[in-house]
Amino acid sequence: MQIKSSEFTYGQDMPEKYTCLGSNINPPLQLVDIPSAARSLILIFEDVDATPKPWTHWMLFNIPTGVTAITEGGIPEGATEGLANNNSFGYEGPCPKYFKGTHHYWFRLYALDNILELPAASKREDVENAMQAHVLEKAELLALCAAPVTASLSP
Repeated sequence: MQIKSSEFTYGQDMPEKYTCLGSNINPPLQLVDIPSAARSLILIFEDVDATPKPWTHWMLFNIPTGVTAITEGGIPEGATEGLANNNSFGYEGPCPKYFKGTHHYWFRLYALDNILELPAASKREDVENAMQAHVLEKAELLALCAAPVTASLSP
């Protein structure tokens, strides 16, 4: 199983369009080689360099296994959007104006052997607890995002 994007490759910078400095919409994603035994998919997008703990920027669960692409700015039909760290729904792109250095953003795709019976207002911890012992495969796509470099005012 693989997760890819036509807008960047593994380990490349995320285009500004998909950050808070741009349109702040999710990038297009391709979901490849989904296991035939899978009954649903989960997508979690997080910043592992956020402090004090990783920051969940977007979460979709119960994505139908027939979905092969997530469109730019879109949610697959039949998928359930869970809560991100701001207790909000929807994609929350990287926001480099609020951090220093380069952050690592992971799109993690999980194939499950079941469909989660959880409400849309589920937090990441609830989704992760429910998916335990049901993960068939996992795929990852890494994007980087760095804070803009500003000119120093010192002489």
